[in-house]
Amino acid sequence: MHVQIWGVVFYSCNMRYILFIFLLGIAGCSYAQGSFIVEEDLQRERNSARICFYNLENFFDWLDNPEKENGSAFTPEGMNHWTKARFWTKANNIAKVFIALGQWELPEIIGVCEIENENVIKHLLYNTPLLAGKYKYVYYESSDARGINVALFYRPDKFRVIDSYPVSLANGSDTSYKTRDILYVQGMLVFGCQDTLHLFVNHWPSRFGGYAISMDRRNHAGKTLRLKVDSLLNANPNVRILIMGDFNDYPNDESITACLRASYDLKNYREGELVNMMYPHFNRNNVGTHKYQQYWGILDQIIVSHALYHVSSGLRVKTTGQIFSPDFLLEDDNVHLGKKPFRTYLWVKYNGGFSDHLPVYIDLLCD
Repeated sequence: MHVQIWGVVFYSCNMRYILFIFLLGIAGCSYAQGSFIVEEDLQRERNSARICFYNLENFFDWLDNPEKENGSAFTPEGMNHWTKARFWTKANNIAKVFIALGQWELPEIIGVCEIENENVIKHLLYNTPLLAGKYKYVYYESSDARGINVALFYRPDKFRVIDSYPVSLANGSDTSYKTRDILYVQGMLVFGCQDTLHLFVNHWPSRFGGYAISMDRRNHAGKTLRLKVDSLLNANPNVRILIMGDFNDYPNDESITACLRASYDLKNYREGELVNMMYPHFNRNNVGTHKYQQYWGILDQIIVSHALYHVSSGLRVKTTGQIFSPDFLLEDDNVHLGKKPFRTYLWVKYNGGFSDHLPVYIDLLCD
């Protein structure tokens, strides 16, 4: 079997060999974002698992889907002139991100959003160097008007799925609005401890039209997710819950703090609250996962239950949430100065980059 890597064919199925080839081109990268240096130890312990989330920015295939708002725009003849060649450039770019993020060991669990369909997932996982991870995936089609959804990739040698289903964000008072579901996955790491992990992958409604106009939709998403969290906590106060996603709100916004009840204060825990693991990056200048004009903000977050954060044995948090920001994911911001995410498109102009968001990740220890 052969794997095509940027025009060079390597006849190998060995994961470490493939990762080594990719990392040769990444080794010189520093992990800086603006003026803030992210000091992080990417190397993992034997009984740890890296869980990451990445907004893939309109990862469409090149075939027409006229039933969705963006379905015709992302075709060779459409407004974005989205071709098969551009698709494969982006697919290999995404693979590069996850390989670099894992550093010699591909991430055990990956949550993504803005992915169009199951064909896109299969191309990414089985026709790029991510094939080395032998990933499986959990995906449900939603009614999202733009035709973008969430998904979870996992390595079956490290994680076993027990159950999964989509959580609808249908709102009785806003029936005309179609948005993506929240993805729920229950599973267990297959090494070390035997604690069950409950995962939620999110992509909450956007801020289109402005924060105040769109706020109720994200508040509804927060309340809906909180009901699921409460049902798990009522059954077991020590349940391990990990919530990740692009929330289109910041750690101090109402949808996160009041509706979901996720605190951005790691020290002052109150009963029933979730813990926002992106707190160490909050309110730091030039630090975030997304840049709007000159402002960086943390829209992409990882949130955990009290039991996952405040325990000293079993399945537990090893590191706080991290923003992955190597040089190759950034480009110069000639308008607002500093850096900005190296994205695929600048409006309708093809830019050849990765995404308008940066990935986030966390390590869990299981012993």
